[in-house]
Amino acid sequence: MTKANERHVPVLFEEALGFLKVRAGGTYVDCTLGLAGHAEGIVRLLGPKGRLIGFDRDPEALALAKDRLERVCSELGSEAPGVTLVDQAFSTIAEHVKPASLDGLLADFGVSSLQLDEAGRGFSFMADGPLDMRMDTRSGPTAAQVVNELSERELADLIYEYGEERRSRRIARAIVKGRGVSITTGELARIISQAAPAMKGDRINPATRTFQALRIYLNHELDEIKALLEAAPSLLKPSGRLAVISFHSLEDRIAKDSLREGARQGIWEILTKKPVIASEEEMDRNPRSRSAKMRAAERTTKKLAANN
Repeated sequence: MTKANERHVPVLFEEALGFLKVRAGGTYVDCTLGLAGHAEGIVRLLGPKGRLIGFDRDPEALALAKDRLERVCSELGSEAPGVTLVDQAFSTIAEHVKPASLDGLLADFGVSSLQLDEAGRGFSFMADGPLDMRMDTRSGPTAAQVVNELSERELADLIYEYGEERRSRRIARAIVKGRGVSITTGELARIISQAAPAMKGDRINPATRTFQALRIYLNHELDEIKALLEAAPSLLKPSGRLAVISFHSLEDRIAKDSLREGARQGIWEILTKKPVIASEEEMDRNPRSRSAKMRAAERTTKKLAANN
């Protein structure tokens, strides 16, 4: 097992599998494989007639997940389910999954432990590294390109919209003034912290919201979530379960609003009247679980309109 897998602790593991009601012989999708912590739990419950389909657009994460799940299936032997891995963003799920074929769907939104812990990926300012932030490193602009090429107003708008940062204009002004082609995560964090120092009572680093905003913007994360939640009802069987885990208010708001609208239309029965959060024990064991919120719903028998 790699060091990355050893570090990985899946958030709300028992709660997620409980709401999914994973049953032997079922077909389940893990939309955000990451290091396959949740996926391994599902695989161990499926039995030989079951099937897991896993999505991840990060080729490094997918390779590690593949190794982990192959080891688990080898351990299970004749009791192992079928496993299919898809090297695509989860917004493409409808291209790979048949309508009304799933018993459950899980999504763990946001950045993975692998991406956060590897300085070379540029997601975190805890260690200096290249300002990349791409979940799929094979295509698209890097965060450094965004920082260097967008106008001050464009930067301010995206920092405000995706980072919910009130001091976005001040930060954008400082970034434009101090930017350079080879800017690193550490340098960007210093620029932000000097422009907008931590205020009394702040519990997070001053650069956190700006880094979040750049990551969400760069990877089109909110559009990905909206596309998945729009597709999910047509892919689940009646009584199929959906569980989604979010890590900040923008993600959770989209999930909450989508499920409420689906419930209003009679498509979803919401199983979590309030979002499920980690226990104190889990928070102590895994500090990254502190911001996690899970919402779950069950697909009703109501048929979707033709245009859905």
